[in-house]
Amino acid sequence: MSAHHRWLFACSAATAILAGCTGGQPPLAVPGSGAASSHVRAGQASSTEKVLFNFTGGNDGGNAATGLVLDHQGNLYGSTVIGGTYTCGTVFKLAPQNSVPWTESVLYNFDCYATGKNPHGGVTFDPSGNLEGTTVSGGTGGYCTGDGCGVVYKLAGSSETVRYNFTGGGDGFGPGGAVVFDRRGNAFGTAPDGGASYQGVIYEISRAGKQRVLHAFTGGKDGGVGSLGSLLLDKSGKIYGVTELGGAQSSGTVYELSPAGNNKWHLRTLYAFKGTPDAGFPYGGLVADKSGNLYGTTYYGGAHGVGSVFELVRKKNGKYHERVLYSFQGGSDGSYTTSTLIFGASGDLYGTTSSGGGTCDCGTIFKVDPASGAEQVLHNFGSGTDGAYPYYGLTADQSGNFYGATVAGGSFGQGVVFEFTP
Repeated sequence: MSAHHRWLFACSAATAILAGCTGGQPPLAVPGSGAASSHVRAGQASSTEKVLFNFTGGNDGGNAATGLVLDHQGNLYGSTVIGGTYTCGTVFKLAPQNSVPWTESVLYNFDCYATGKNPHGGVTFDPSGNLEGTTVSGGTGGYCTGDGCGVVYKLAGSSETVRYNFTGGGDGFGPGGAVVFDRRGNAFGTAPDGGASYQGVIYEISRAGKQRVLHAFTGGKDGGVGSLGSLLLDKSGKIYGVTELGGAQSSGTVYELSPAGNNKWHLRTLYAFKGTPDAGFPYGGLVADKSGNLYGTTYYGGAHGVGSVFELVRKKNGKYHERVLYSFQGGSDGSYTTSTLIFGASGDLYGTTSSGGGTCDCGTIFKVDPASGAEQVLHNFGSGTDGAYPYYGLTADQSGNFYGATVAGGSFGQGVVFEFTP
């Protein structure tokens, strides 16, 4: 696992650790030059956050370092890093109720060994309606950090099948994010470690469970270490993503991976981040608008070095121009975001920060106008039992409500699932 993924995962292991890790900036040097601007819309919007479920850290799970997915009935699905029958994590379902709490069902308990250990990032519906995801360790492919190299798993009802065991060699290890699917049902994801240069890989797993590496990062101009967020697939079969490190300025990259014939793929770096005051060191995934412009967040960089929201504007010649839409200031507006953005009905971008906000420094929900770059804080976490440290951003339903999870806070300090109404 990369040093940066290790830091995030260690900090999400328990509330006490989180409080210690998020109190200040982790020790990563970021180069700086030039100037940038920040635009904050005054005041906090009149919005509501409601806790749907409090994790206890017991059989129901704990440390909800997860994105969420919705089915057509409005049920929410995700994963917890710890807890469950064997204390090594769960996949859960939350069924809507007329009042809180919603009803939680544990669909699967990881056994710490062959079935996987410590799932991060949540689950995705495959084309057959099964849930699929990854664990950062466990499995039978190799030892890696001493407890397995991680797996890709499938849940059909409450029955788990390990689709692939990472070995820690050229195939990578320690996958810590959700997978995505093409129309044929092939799964795609990233692993932050392993590969030919030990800088992580982009992988594909066929419907038959065969894994192949589409690109092994070198840590050079192509970048190094995959993101926490999911990959973005377009209709033509191209894959878009970010690297935390590497690139021409050693501050991470945005890349495009295209089929190149003869069963090969070609990686093109769309942008190499420069670090402060430019954006730098992205952890979340990408989202695209109808024109093909790409949007994302960075953990560091921006005018103040505590993160940013960026846009890559697609030009007619196929190249991209980057601009920093918003630079977090590290105060009430939030800081250190790891989230993948989501578009709201109004066209604004919504996301979460993993730190900053109110006196708790427990993170925020924010929105940014993609035209003006104006940011507005919609909710500060850490007041009472509303949760703390949302890592993976938001999921929207058809009514415009947003859902997310926190790794800590809540009534038992083990995280929550929340609903947010703008």
